[in-house]
Amino acid sequence: MPSPQAVPDHPAELPRRAWWHVLRRTIAEFRNDRLQDLAAGLTYYAVLSIFPALIVLVSLFRLLGRQDAAAVVGSLLAVAPAEVRSVIEQGVRAVEGTDYAASVVAAAGLVIALWSASGYIGAFIRAGNVIYDIEEGRPFWKITPLRLALTILTTVLLAVGAVAVTLTGQLAETVGAALGVDDAMVTAWNVLKWPVLALVAAGMIMVLYWAAPNVRQPGVRWLTPGGLLAVVLWVLVSGGFALYAAYFASYDRTYGTLAAVVVFLVWLWLSNMVLLLGAELDAELVRQRKIAEGQPAEREPYAVPRDPPEPDNLPE
Repeated sequence: MPSPQAVPDHPAELPRRAWWHVLRRTIAEFRNDRLQDLAAGLTYYAVLSIFPALIVLVSLFRLLGRQDAAAVVGSLLAVAPAEVRSVIEQGVRAVEGTDYAASVVAAAGLVIALWSASGYIGAFIRAGNVIYDIEEGRPFWKITPLRLALTILTTVLLAVGAVAVTLTGQLAETVGAALGVDDAMVTAWNVLKWPVLALVAAGMIMVLYWAAPNVRQPGVRWLTPGGLLAVVLWVLVSGGFALYAAYFASYDRTYGTLAAVVVFLVWLWLSNMVLLLGAELDAELVRQRKIAEGQPAEREPYAVPRDPPEPDNLPE
């Protein structure tokens, strides 16, 4: 049994050889867990969830006194293909054009929209359990509030981050104009806003990675190696796919009027694959730490569940 000093408390403390093993297993488990298929399933749930989520998002914007949700959300997706921004902005404008009266019917509609939007979170919870090779043991009365809480929290993070970026951008314009360096100030902010957006994305990913799987986590970390990988890869993949769709692909000729929808679906699928790949990396880091503690490498499940599954559901 290794001494407590030999067990790394942080991924950075893993030896180089262990990291190489983690990376190899991450790639292998990505294939073995068929995460590209799970990403396709998440894309399906995202399509069903995204427009109910927009209803919740626009409602939050109205509570914050904002009427420009479409422009703000579009700016958050600056690295995504133009077709993706178009689909999302049209959805937001459609929601903004709806007159929600302050009534019981409106409140009920918002609750239904929130429940529909939580479908994606439910699918991600199941995918997270597959990644950690663990059965779901949390009862319905725990899973349901968790789904809704994660949906609300990620939506609030998105709304607050979007409004913060917009307000600080307007502040940069005002300060720049007062100092006579408006162009320089705006240019500087256009560069500096990306780390802010990356922090918002990292916060949303951290919440999903920490709370979704039925795995007892050692503690909340704002940025895990898997979360960092997901953020960086998402920016690179989104930007690369945007260039591909704009200059090299023939979606318009192949799909005609459906081209924007097809590009949107492919982008969602790629984004979900990146998200699952980051979760897989974090899972393999957990496995490696368990191996360092003396646990056999072939033991499944290797992580400690938050709620142990019923005996009938335990793997043989």
